[in-house]
Amino acid sequence: MAGKLFIGLMSGTSLDGVDAALVEFNDSGLNDQEQPHVLHTHFLPYPSSLRSDLLALQHPTENELETTAILANTLARLYAAAVTQMLSSAKILPTAITAIGCHGQTIRHRPELGFTMQIGNAALLAELTGITVVSDFRSRDVAAGGQGAPLVPAFHKAVFSDAKINRAIINIGGIANITYLARSGETFGFDSGPGNMLLDAWIKRHLNLDYDDNGDWARTGSIIAALLSSMLEDSYFSLPPPKSTGRDLFNSQWLDSHLSNKNYSPNDVARTLLALTAYSIAKALADHCGAIDEVYLCGGGAKNSLLCSELKNLLGNIKVADLDELGIDVNWAEAIAFAWLAKQCLNRKTANLAEVTGAKGSRILGAIYQA
Repeated sequence: MAGKLFIGLMSGTSLDGVDAALVEFNDSGLNDQEQPHVLHTHFLPYPSSLRSDLLALQHPTENELETTAILANTLARLYAAAVTQMLSSAKILPTAITAIGCHGQTIRHRPELGFTMQIGNAALLAELTGITVVSDFRSRDVAAGGQGAPLVPAFHKAVFSDAKINRAIINIGGIANITYLARSGETFGFDSGPGNMLLDAWIKRHLNLDYDDNGDWARTGSIIAALLSSMLEDSYFSLPPPKSTGRDLFNSQWLDSHLSNKNYSPNDVARTLLALTAYSIAKALADHCGAIDEVYLCGGGAKNSLLCSELKNLLGNIKVADLDELGIDVNWAEAIAFAWLAKQCLNRKTANLAEVTGAKGSRILGAIYQA
């Protein structure tokens, strides 16, 4: 029997563009434990002007309410273009799609103040595509006292848990987050700290590049031990889970405060920022996770060979591999997860893990905009 088709849209902290995945889920009633079937994927990059405008919204700006609303509309049109282009390539009509799960673009994440904000005008997206849209997944968890993040551990549990193996799934995007899947069935997850975003900002500042391809620039530098130690002393790293973070904390101002006008070589700082990601992940695994047999990487950081090598060295004898080995492409894991979250919402099934986010209990996540 053919399954239902969902589209997942993810635009993350890296602000590089829109990941779109067309996913089939089985209708057998057991689909929460079955491998999603990815039919098609598409990436639509952000124009540089949009990325700059979104970066500016990470902190209070003049006339930000109007700016936020205008950018939400811009994003909706970009999301719609990604959907249209992908469906055209896949030769599938919009009427065949059950729903779009759209994460939206995070511009503020302050669960300690009781809110998180992802923009993208889901109503306009539904209007433009003619497809039901599920969005605003994080707010209900925050309302229930949770962090609203990370949400993908529930998807990881549904797809990757194994009764014989202790696994960790590490997504290294702008922020790095960890899912721990114990063979006992215990599952939890949290943000370990910065992933790629500090290094992305640093290389943009010095070489006007969007990211350090394969860690090639960082590879030319050396770790500044004093700087690495100073950054790792940030109180976030010693907080116990549940915890989540974003650009509200780890941003260029945070980095500059640690540089303290020191005359460090830019490539040495780049190498140290890459080490910060690897060291903070390894420390988080050691401090907060139990026994680990296997680690699987996804997100943009999984394609950075220097970062992966550094992480493997720090983890010693633990197996470290790409998520591809478990049947999900490292580039599309989060987009697939939001297709799954949309399915959960429409099926009236809970999709948060209270032990991950700190919410008072399980909740159905998402706001539905019918086609």
